[in-house]
Amino acid sequence: MEFTFTTLIGMLAAVCTTIAFLPQVIKTWKAKSAKDLSLRMFSILAFGVTMWLIYGIRLGELPIILANAVTLLLILVIMYFKLTMDRPSKL
Repeated sequence: MEFTFTTLIGMLAAVCTTIAFLPQVIKTWKAKSAKDLSLRMFSILAFGVTMWLIYGIRLGELPIILANAVTLLLILVIMYFKLTMDRPSKL
């Protein structure tokens, strides 16, 4: 992969859009609640990010691959929190 100004822009975009999910992961983890998050929205987003990941792999574009692989991981963590933290406790 040739490192160009365009690659730098792609990497910067990748870092920004990926780390944007970190505050939500941290907030949900600390609050131990995901009740205000939409599982439907995160499911659609996960599908879209998976498509971007496949697209990046097919093009061999490292910025697209890295950004979407990490973003997908963070989305899946949020979805895991949503599915496990919001269950009513059994007494």
